[in-house]
This record gives sequence, structure tokens and C-alpha cells, in this order.
Amino acid sequence: MHLLHDPEAPAAELIDFDTFLKVDIRIGTVVSAEPFAKARKPSHILMIDFGPAIGTKKSSAQIAVNYAPDDLVGRQVAAVVNFPPRQIGPVMSEVLTLGFADDAGEVTLFAPDKAVPNGSRLF
Repeated sequence: MHLLHDPEAPAAELIDFDTFLKVDIRIGTVVSAEPFAKARKPSHILMIDFGPAIGTKKSSAQIAVNYAPDDLVGRQVAAVVNFPPRQIGPVMSEVLTLGFADDAGEVTLFAPDKAVPNGSRLF
């Protein structure tokens, strides 16, 4: 299992609060999802609405094992919105959709347990 997915891995090195605040994690609603057939691992291409300040952004997410595209539309997800865009095969991924590994090492999405306004920031 990859170290990032290993529940037995030790905590990462300590950081200060100002460093944490540099990572901008927001909530958005998936407005479209489609299979990403050219990805190396089972993935979907998501369009996520983060509200008027951030807008709608694209994400390539390795979540196809646990989620069908139709199950994602309308669902709120958390993502890092201030990483530089990253080329994933033919797709430019603009945000990093967040999740945790399940028992099989597959991604389970990270989201609030109640609806919150799109663009809400994690604190």
C-alpha cells in the first residue's frame, strides 16, 4: 500500500498554522462527471462548481471504483483549489479532489455531512 494510503503510517512532519492556511480547501458541487477512459487508473473527469469567487473547475479524480458518474452529479466534494493546474494525460486538472483510502486502497470522497454553500473554506 502507498505510504499516503497506509493507516499505519506515522503522522507527517509538524507544520505551523500559517503553512496550513496556505492550502485552500473548498467545497463544491459536482455539476458533471464522465469516465476518463485514457487514465491509467479508474478515474472520472469532474466539473465542480465552487461558487462565484472560484467558479467551476475541472478535476481528474481516481474514484471510478467506488463511484459511478451518475452518482456524483449534485454531490458536494472537498478539493484543494490553489494548486497549479496539472496535466493528467490529455486532461488539465485544475483542482485536487480529496478523499481517503478505503480498506481496499480505493478512494472514498471527503465531504461535509450537511450541505454547505459552494466555495466554503475548510478551517
